[in-house]
Amino acid sequence: MGATVAGFVKETLPCMRTRHANSLVTDAPRKVPVQPIRPAASVIIAREAGADYEILMLRRTADAVFAGGMYVFPGGRVDGDDHLHAYDALRRGPDPSQAAQQAALGAEWRGYWIAGIRESFEEAGVLLAYDGDGAMLDLHDEVSRRRFDGYRRALHDGELGLDVICHREALTLAVDRMHFFNRWITPEGRPRRFDTRFFVAEAPPRQFGRHDESETVDSVWITAPEALSRNAAGEFGLMSVTQRQLMALADYDTLGRLHAAMTRERPFPIYRPVLSAAALDSEG
Repeated sequence: MGATVAGFVKETLPCMRTRHANSLVTDAPRKVPVQPIRPAASVIIAREAGADYEILMLRRTADAVFAGGMYVFPGGRVDGDDHLHAYDALRRGPDPSQAAQQAALGAEWRGYWIAGIRESFEEAGVLLAYDGDGAMLDLHDEVSRRRFDGYRRALHDGELGLDVICHREALTLAVDRMHFFNRWITPEGRPRRFDTRFFVAEAPPRQFGRHDESETVDSVWITAPEALSRNAAGEFGLMSVTQRQLMALADYDTLGRLHAAMTRERPFPIYRPVLSAAALDSEG
């Protein structure tokens, strides 16, 4: 796993070079507007599809300032409330096998895990949670789906917190099913910058996900090789970081192998892409 991801670090894209946190930049310095770096979490949600597995991807609206028109994984900014200790009574995990993940996430590990679950529900309609009987939340029937669609809208609009939804529905957030993968920091020169922790999670078997018809306008379950192939054909827009993540995921041909890779001891690399001077000039 580490060797595969590290190989990506050595690869150079036409407008972008990628380096680890401690490597040096050789391009001449260029003054660019300083953008605040926002902490964020993104979840790669996967499900079995025959002998293979598919990943849920959302297309952002073309008007979006960040990644407009691109297909992305569910995710977004970490909010202050995501760090609340009140969530300690509303989560299962991290379990002992995730101790290395927790350490790699650092002192604010709770906020990243909770933000990933919250954003997956807001953006994709997938809620990684256990019901009152300890089973993964089932949103297959129409009544439950409509009720949780209401929660989803209220959460997005700030009318309800995720903790309130958990109390109302006797839910326990499934932190133990969501595994820290790696960390990417948006390069200087972009209109918005994020310090994003990426996670991998298996979709609850009776939740299917859907875009929110606001920030995202399409949703698709797709294999990593197919997404990369369609991107190469110019019909499936991807950011560089998303391409790299899909390339890493394509190394695992079954959901079982992906899960095994996520749960074993492994490094958690930090990537800091750097825009070339030419790319910065082209972006004004």
